[in-house]
Amino acid sequence: MFAVKIKEHFSAAHRLQEIGGKCEGLHGHNFMVEVAVESPTLDENGLVIDFRVLKAKTRSLLERLDHTFLNELPMFQGKNPSAENIARYIFQELSREINEGTRRISQVSIWESETSQATFTGPV
Repeated sequence: MFAVKIKEHFSAAHRLQEIGGKCEGLHGHNFMVEVAVESPTLDENGLVIDFRVLKAKTRSLLERLDHTFLNELPMFQGKNPSAENIARYIFQELSREINEGTRRISQVSIWESETSQATFTGPV
């Protein structure tokens, strides 16, 4: 199995409701996003996916989240915009764009800080 990963980032604010503690208040993060794509085979160019394509599709998606109040976005209505739910959202959206043949998004990880990470691995 071959795997490639990229890292991108976005900044946003959120509130985590009914969990107790400081995170219930409005606060923000400079989120780091790691996207991994796997395939048992390579394309005609010897790639799982061109890094430029993966980065462009990821950046385009993150533009929807960048400098927003995540709680107000439609995709997070009725759920906390936690790192876990953000990872799932990105995984599902990128899967629609990236998954082709045997190539699949294998995981999306969200870092809220240098020491706090959440990962979603599917299924879609």
